[in-house]
Amino acid sequence: MLSDVRTQPFQSGRGPLSPGSRAGLGAALAVLALVSAVELADGRPAHYVALMVAAPFLAAALASWRVVLGVGALATLIGAGFALAERTMSLVTAVNVAGIALATGIAAAVASVRQGQAERIAELSKLAAVAQQAVLRPLGPQVGTLSVAGRYISSTATAEIGGDLYEAMDTPYGVRMIIGDVRGKGLDAVRLASIVLGSYRHVAYERADLRAVVTDLDRAVARNVGDEDFVTAALVEERGGTLTIVNCGHPAPLLLRRGQVIPLEPPAPAPPLGFMPVVRPRVERLEPGDRLLLFTDGLGEARRDGEFFPTADRAWRLLGHGTVGDGLASLETALVEWVHGRLDDDIALVLMEYTGSRRAPSAAVPSWEVGAAES
Repeated sequence: MLSDVRTQPFQSGRGPLSPGSRAGLGAALAVLALVSAVELADGRPAHYVALMVAAPFLAAALASWRVVLGVGALATLIGAGFALAERTMSLVTAVNVAGIALATGIAAAVASVRQGQAERIAELSKLAAVAQQAVLRPLGPQVGTLSVAGRYISSTATAEIGGDLYEAMDTPYGVRMIIGDVRGKGLDAVRLASIVLGSYRHVAYERADLRAVVTDLDRAVARNVGDEDFVTAALVEERGGTLTIVNCGHPAPLLLRRGQVIPLEPPAPAPPLGFMPVVRPRVERLEPGDRLLLFTDGLGEARRDGEFFPTADRAWRLLGHGTVGDGLASLETALVEWVHGRLDDDIALVLMEYTGSRRAPSAAVPSWEVGAAES
C-alpha cells in the first residue's frame, strides 16, 4: 500500500537515515562547504559567516530534528572558527555566530513540528489502508466456479479508499457479485459504501431473486442518504453457467468472448439505488473461457487531451491473457499510461472468468425464475 512508501522520509528512529534526512543533510553540507570556500577565498575579516544560517533551515525542510541540530552545531563551530581567526573579533561577527546558534534551535523546533505532522499523516494513511481492507475485502482467486480478481485504483496519492465498491460471494443461489459507485467523495462516500456492502453481504445469502436484493439495498441507501445522494450498482449472478445481470444506473459490464467485447446493456434503464429502481434482468448463457469485466464510471471518464480511454477497443488485448489478476494489472498499466498518471475519479475493477460448471444441470435456473420454478 502507499503508506509504507510515504512514511520513509519521516522516520524518526535512530537507525539509518531516511531518504529525506539524507537529502536535507546533503543540501545543508553543500551550503556550508560553499560559504566556507567563499569565506576562505575572501580572507579576513569574516564577511559571509551569516549565510551559514541557511544550512539548518534547509535541513529542517526535509530532515529530522536530530539532523538539524547536528547541522546547526557544525555551522556554529565553523562560524566560530572563522570568528576566532580574526585578529580582533568584531561585534558583527560575534552576533552572526550567535545568530547561527539561535537559528539552529528555531530550525530544530520547526523540523520537530513538521515531523510530527508527517507521522500523523502516515498513521492516517495506514488507517485508510486498514479501512479499505475492511470495506473492500480481497477477492478470489476462486469464487465458486469462477476465477475472480478485483482492483481499486485511487485518483489521488493521498487517499486509498473512496466511494467505489465491489464484492463477490459464493451463495446458495450461485456466485453473486456487486460493483457500485457512491455519488460524492470523502468520508461520507466511504460510509455509504460500507453500508451498501454490509447490506449486500447479508441479503445476497437471503434473497433468491436479484430483484429482491436490489429492493433491500435501495431501502438501505434511502435510509442513510440525503435527497440528492445515490449509488449506481450492477449486480451479477452466475448459476450453473447462466449469467443474470441487473443494472441500477451503472456502466454496462463487458463480456469478453472469443476475441469479441460485448457490452451487456440492460433490457431497460433503471435509476440508481436510492431512487426506487425497478430492474429488468438480462440473462446470458456462459461458455467456458468467457470473461466479464465490471467497472465503475471512472474508467469510462479517464481521458487525455479530451480523448477517452478506448476500453472496449483494447479490452480483449489487455484482459484476455494470463490469469484474471494479470488482466487487471495490464489494464491498470495501460490506463495510467494513457492519462499520464492523472485520474479524475477512483476506479473499481472486477474481472471474472467462467471455467465451466461443476453444478447439476437443474441448478441453471436464473435467480429471477427461482420462485416460479419452485411454485
